[in-house]
Amino acid sequence: MCGICGFTGHLANTEEILERMKDKIHHRGPDSGGSYMDDGVSLGFRRLSIIDLEGGTQPIYNETKDMVITFNGEIYNYQEIRKDLEEKGHIMGSNADTEVLLHGYEEYGEELLAKLRGMFTFVIWDAKNQTLFGARDFFGIKPFYYALYDNQMIYGSEIKSILEYPNFPREVNKNALENYLTFQYSVLPETFFKNVFRLMPAHCFTFKNGELNVRRYWEPKFEIDHNKSLEQFVDDIDEAMQDSIQMHKISDVEVGSFLSSGVDSSYVASCFKGDKTFTVGFDYEKYNEIDFAKALSEKIEIENHSKLITKDEYWDTLGKVQYHMDEPLADPSAIALYFVSQTAAKHVKVALSGEGADEFFGGYNIYREPHALLLLTRLPKFVRKSLGYVAKRMPNMKGKNYLIRGSKDLQERFIGNAFMLSKEERERILKNPSGNYPHTELTKPFYDKVAHLDDVTKMQYIDIHFWLIGDILLKADKMSMAHSLEVRVPFLDRRVFDIASTLPTKYKVNKENTKFAMRQAAHRYLPDMVAEKKKLGFPVPIRIWLKEDAYYNRVKEAFTSKAAEEFFKTNEIVQYLDDHRAGKADNSRKIWTIYMFLVWHKQYFEI
Repeated sequence: MCGICGFTGHLANTEEILERMKDKIHHRGPDSGGSYMDDGVSLGFRRLSIIDLEGGTQPIYNETKDMVITFNGEIYNYQEIRKDLEEKGHIMGSNADTEVLLHGYEEYGEELLAKLRGMFTFVIWDAKNQTLFGARDFFGIKPFYYALYDNQMIYGSEIKSILEYPNFPREVNKNALENYLTFQYSVLPETFFKNVFRLMPAHCFTFKNGELNVRRYWEPKFEIDHNKSLEQFVDDIDEAMQDSIQMHKISDVEVGSFLSSGVDSSYVASCFKGDKTFTVGFDYEKYNEIDFAKALSEKIEIENHSKLITKDEYWDTLGKVQYHMDEPLADPSAIALYFVSQTAAKHVKVALSGEGADEFFGGYNIYREPHALLLLTRLPKFVRKSLGYVAKRMPNMKGKNYLIRGSKDLQERFIGNAFMLSKEERERILKNPSGNYPHTELTKPFYDKVAHLDDVTKMQYIDIHFWLIGDILLKADKMSMAHSLEVRVPFLDRRVFDIASTLPTKYKVNKENTKFAMRQAAHRYLPDMVAEKKKLGFPVPIRIWLKEDAYYNRVKEAFTSKAAEEFFKTNEIVQYLDDHRAGKADNSRKIWTIYMFLVWHKQYFEI
């Protein structure tokens, strides 16, 4: 695992600029660094040594030294590809997966990408043709950002590297803010920094003669198989997961595993046959998974290392977290992930984690909603709309939200696992709302591609393209790399997806539970109470904390700051805070979304 950065063209102080860019991502690779510079490009690299500890230093060259690569990630089937390349006459100078990528590109060109299993972003400079080629992995496990400036391309694993480029303008993208307030994460291709973009998952690019060509090389598709039995699916899931876990263990250093109280991390931890698991919790009974994790670790005979996060530790770390995130993220569990990564990094360099299981196998509780709303959604649309209109004007009562949600089509009510502020709420609190990019406009092209599928599968498809990329995987990468820890995600494997994408909905979500078929596979290794445990997410007590004087006052200070006045109607956002404290409404997530933006803004524009 590493960090990469660089730019095309040549500057008078190229070496100094590249070193500054590399220094900004030192945490991604503290073991060593490397550079390549010529008149056409400058490539920077920071290394966290995992495979081929002696010989894997980057940049790596081909035999004729006219092609060079820097790479962030792991290719789990590199040995299989390497064998094929050597049979074709390629000569390898190391045992690293990086070199396999370079020779693979020489041999297969862009078709190499379809052969890979792993997580990756990489760039290859073809000096002979003066062309920069790069790619990002299938599901967006590893991040890649870029900007075009003065007819050149600047790129990096983190935005903070790009900001080191001379005279690059640092400006808040207000369109990103508007959509963030609804999604709770940065959702547009253009990031929170104007003119800085993210390369989307399963995309590659070519940059030549000042022109950037970005294209998609793979797309996840759901093709439901109604002919297989539940038993066959369970066998297939377990076989694919066992294979993936073993592939994800390939390393020349010790591998550990994160462990919460949920079935996903428990399934991985019980199968990976390592020595250490890592858990964090809070000093509240409902928000503490440590005892559960320790009990399971004892049962599967693995040593558990845990940390109890105090309130002050949590709050005092917010600035660091938002700095490492690059863009504001309003998911409270990101801070918990920061601490579990910190705990793991004291013992190992690599940890397995359970991200992706919910999106692939139908794990979120919201996926049960289509069935719950079935009676309403069968009514004519004008009847549903009328019921919703009346319900909105009724006082708070049981069933009100049911009628409101049932009055909406799936495309209106579901944009992913978070829906913070509606368009109307955004316009009420923002000082200068633009009205650009309503949330349905962003999700519509994706809904259109799966119009033929059932509602649960549509929701999965939306989450894979929005929530998984913008929240789940981003925080996993940024919080782990903040501590020079590599996190690997065995569920997010092409072979695992090939099985998951064929599951009928009845084997994903039913009356018994979510992730039904996957839980049956987990039953083979876990006690019933673990395999059947209801999806909770990572519980963080912000709802409680925001009512306490110390934290209420801290947030109120931010809500009445000069920065807040630049973007928000401060009286409106303070009202959210006061109503929450008075118990009139649970505004905790809306407050947190606004507050995290202000914490991030302070890190990048006020310090």
